[in-house]
Amino acid sequence: MQTAPPALALGVERSLSGKRWRWRGGNMALGGGATLEHDIVTQLLLARGVAPDDLERQRAPTLRGFLPDPSIFADMDIAADRLAQAVIAGERITVYGDYDVDGATSAALLIRALRMLGVAADYYIPDRLLEGYGPSGEALVELGRRGSSLVVTVDCGAMAHEALAQAHDAGIDVIVVDHHKCSPELPRAVALVNPNRLDECDEGAAHGHLAAVGVAFLLAVALVRTLRGRGFFAGRAEPDLIALLDLVALGTVADVAALHGLNRAFVAQGLKVMARRANIGMAALIDASRLTRSPQCHDLGFALGPRINAGGRVGEATLGVRLLTTEDPDEARGIAAQLSTLNEERRAIEAAVQEAAEAQLAAQHNRSVLLLSGEGWHPGVIGIVAGRIKEKTGKPALVVALDGGTGKGSGRSIAGVDLGAAIIAARDAGLLVAGGGHAMAAGLTVERAQIDELADWLDERLGGQVARASAEQEVLLDVGLAPGGLTTDLVASLDLAGPYGMGWPGPRVAVGPVRLVNADVVGTDHLRVIAAGKDGRSFKAIAFRAAESALGQALLHGARGRRLWLAGRAKIDDWGSTPKVELHLEDAAFVD
Repeated sequence: MQTAPPALALGVERSLSGKRWRWRGGNMALGGGATLEHDIVTQLLLARGVAPDDLERQRAPTLRGFLPDPSIFADMDIAADRLAQAVIAGERITVYGDYDVDGATSAALLIRALRMLGVAADYYIPDRLLEGYGPSGEALVELGRRGSSLVVTVDCGAMAHEALAQAHDAGIDVIVVDHHKCSPELPRAVALVNPNRLDECDEGAAHGHLAAVGVAFLLAVALVRTLRGRGFFAGRAEPDLIALLDLVALGTVADVAALHGLNRAFVAQGLKVMARRANIGMAALIDASRLTRSPQCHDLGFALGPRINAGGRVGEATLGVRLLTTEDPDEARGIAAQLSTLNEERRAIEAAVQEAAEAQLAAQHNRSVLLLSGEGWHPGVIGIVAGRIKEKTGKPALVVALDGGTGKGSGRSIAGVDLGAAIIAARDAGLLVAGGGHAMAAGLTVERAQIDELADWLDERLGGQVARASAEQEVLLDVGLAPGGLTTDLVASLDLAGPYGMGWPGPRVAVGPVRLVNADVVGTDHLRVIAAGKDGRSFKAIAFRAAESALGQALLHGARGRRLWLAGRAKIDDWGSTPKVELHLEDAAFVD
């Protein structure tokens, strides 16, 4: 039985950006004089797929309500048993992490958890430029020579067949903690804990949206339980793993993991832990980000995460782990300041690569999947640039940094197009030296001579998915209201159904009908609008990086004197002495 599509919202069949408007979960048009006496939170939860009998659990997501038994995951008990053995025997343990935020937070979490158990674990973070993504056999063997009998890889390793085979042959035990897509053949490891294993049970696979840091937290829970069963805590206190949830929240949001189910509980509770500022490095990072209040969910993705990433992208790969594990306030402040400086450098490098990549777009206008490449592009920013290109074009985009005969690439996809699976298939087809990822993001290594063939192959394989996804582009609305209804009380009510992010979209409101009082360009390609309604109320709306888009051009040049609905996210603007509500504009449609 087919489900009927959501109702058309406000009669908008085609907006100024060419999209249909639908109500996400029923008509919530409030009007200017409406109150919030009815339960807007319930409506928001139902619109995001929550079953009526699950509303109370979802209103305040807690670990008690969402944390599964770690044993449901394949190899979890094996991993916890081997790690407990190492803790009890005093073995030397090294945590081998990736160089991005998820890798840094995953490594920091296990290091801090082991520290709580009296174990001073080492860490190893590969250099993005010199070593590339994932564990190398040489590095693992060297760690063994230095005395590590157990290595735990985090946010990497699921596809490292050759490297883990080398470690196995050298007598080094490796536990893999990952969340990236796996191939049917698993690498040689003591345990591979990954909800995206193809042989994972249904209950475990239901948690495939976890970031690696979430999987690492579950391993820490399983480890403590195993040690408890062996009497390890007789005469000593058990570690407070809840104190590590600030790391889980940061890694989950920064890795753009879907914020539903367990992830939503991780982030909701992690933000509370973060507000306590108990982690010295996290507190220094917050201060370096110039946040004067407790971090909110979007701060993790746009303020804190980019600074941690900057170390791995354009600086020293170990800075993130060092910051998040240090107990020295002076060291923490110094590293946080260094990461902020590197983040500014990253922005400048990113802008140059993006300009060069966008210059190639015209020649690929008929492509379903964009593959852009250039000599000398910095590999540390290509993922960000791919994301920008994807947002600008509405198509999956891959950006490849060429260096001699090979190139390192990073890709970002659109909803409905599984880029990670396509990259794995391209690797299996002999088009890539290496590659992997998940539905929305992927990484690859490709020979320069095969780039054109790869572009054609991806276009043919994903063209149908892209066409279907593009044809189904819609703007889903949660609330419709007049300008007078755009209040701080409304924003506070909407926030109660958060935290919001990938897979748990923030509420989108439509405000109108309005007429434009002013429209101009501010900053770098941002569109600013002042709009007013018949109720006499006016408000500011801003569309980021949209001045040159179809929406921006229509509002700048063709909307004066016409009535409009404006759609976007209601946000608090607290720059002035009195907080006001502004609209982060995403779309607009003419009323008549």
